[in-house]
Amino acid sequence: MSSHSTGRDQQLEQAEFDHFREFLRDACGIALGENKQYLVTNRVRRLLDEYNLSSFGELITALKRNTNRRLRDQVIDVMTTNETFWFRDTYPFEHLKNRLLPELMASENRMYGPVRVWSAACSSGQEPYSLSMAVEEYKRRAMGALSRPVNIIATDLSSIVLEQARRGEYDRLSVVRGLSPERRDQFFESLSQERWRVKPNLRERIEFRALNLLDSYASLGRFDVVFCRNVLIYFNAELKLKILQKIHGTLKPGGALFLGSSEGLGPAANLFEMVRCEPGIYYRAI
Repeated sequence: MSSHSTGRDQQLEQAEFDHFREFLRDACGIALGENKQYLVTNRVRRLLDEYNLSSFGELITALKRNTNRRLRDQVIDVMTTNETFWFRDTYPFEHLKNRLLPELMASENRMYGPVRVWSAACSSGQEPYSLSMAVEEYKRRAMGALSRPVNIIATDLSSIVLEQARRGEYDRLSVVRGLSPERRDQFFESLSQERWRVKPNLRERIEFRALNLLDSYASLGRFDVVFCRNVLIYFNAELKLKILQKIHGTLKPGGALFLGSSEGLGPAANLFEMVRCEPGIYYRAI
């Protein structure tokens, strides 16, 4: 009788890989390339041992049965997790602070209620917290007052990364990625020599919610600014267009959309006007 093999020993057969790609596409719209078998094997293998599954075939059966939400979330999480940084690419946050917030806070706009910003696919929280820091830096420049409150909605598909984002706690390795020592000292409280937490005043203006970008955005309301950065690369052209059309529907007229530095609008270009902000670009909803 053969002993139970560990996840480390398992290889992904072609038929299993095809079923896994189908699961990922149906669950969250991710179009996984045919040459990504090694990626699935490397990222998902450890979950076999964790859930006492003897093969990738058993894993796929469990995913299709859809009775274990935690397993489903963990699989999606390991397949969508990418590097995340504070103030990624710098210019979107600088432009928000130096151009967009002054416009939105101008006296003629004060009757419109809170400024609303959406961080779509917020991962473990670095982007929405960077946005909140940028708001705080603008506030200090504006003599410590905002003429309109700023509400940040941060969404992600993965309940696992959302748990981490809500806690707002980061280790040394995470804190140094794109964050200056000055900002760390200003906006974080030290929990230990190796761990920091985002200060409460930054956390309070962010609401974290679970959202699949393939689902309806109706519950989110309308936004002045949307950050949807480094996520459209996962989707095929048809789904990208649908997502951009839905994002356009959430933006107020003239609202700003920031995409990742390597992403573009494609067929959705007629819905937006491109604005150069030197360096970089963003898009205004028409």
